[in-house]
Amino acid sequence: MLDRLPTSDGPAVRCTRALLSPWARLALLVALLTGAATSVLVWQPQHLVMDGWPQLSGGAAVVLFAAAYGVCAFAFVPRPLLNVAAGALFGTQAGLLSSLAGTVLGAGLSFCLGRVLGRDALRPLLRGRLITSVDRQLSKHGFRSMLAIRLFPGVPFAAANYSAAVSHMRLGPFLLATAIGSIPNTAAYVIAGSRASSPTSPAFLLAMGFIAVTGLGAVLVAVRARRSQSSRSSA
Repeated sequence: MLDRLPTSDGPAVRCTRALLSPWARLALLVALLTGAATSVLVWQPQHLVMDGWPQLSGGAAVVLFAAAYGVCAFAFVPRPLLNVAAGALFGTQAGLLSSLAGTVLGAGLSFCLGRVLGRDALRPLLRGRLITSVDRQLSKHGFRSMLAIRLFPGVPFAAANYSAAVSHMRLGPFLLATAIGSIPNTAAYVIAGSRASSPTSPAFLLAMGFIAVTGLGAVLVAVRARRSQSSRSSA
């Protein structure tokens, strides 16, 4: 009787394995990200957040905005626009709270999807000195490295999220470092949005000055890193 049992997997088992394979999950992640980016280009949800916000007040409005912020950040809506909108809608304190909550939510969504759908397929592809160095830093010194990345405005939000997801960094330190490290730059944009009606006020000028200085610093560091990489490759 036992000799008559099939030794090979049936079509259903093979199909299930194919659907759960690392490359199939990576394809699903790419499809989700492509759909999110396309929806941003077509529907422009940032305008809904900034111009068509429902007339709510109090904590319900802050929570709803934070949830919308997180989804928009995951869908590649530029965070500075969302931060300015939060300041204009809720003022400095509530705007900063909703923006930070939305930032953590959007980062968490990207991290979890990247970890579940993309990590197994991408880790074997990690090559090159720069990529392996970043992976090593995030894996061994996750909180400290992510905190520095969030404090430095030159690193794209999505790139940091998915780099952490592919590494061995844990979710808890990632979210905590994101929350703490995002405070300075987020606060500057929120203050600028809350004081946009009075562009000559000291708070608005200080916020814009901080944004300009950190942006210039990001450009200088990026140019220096690019020259350093070019010199190493030529050598």
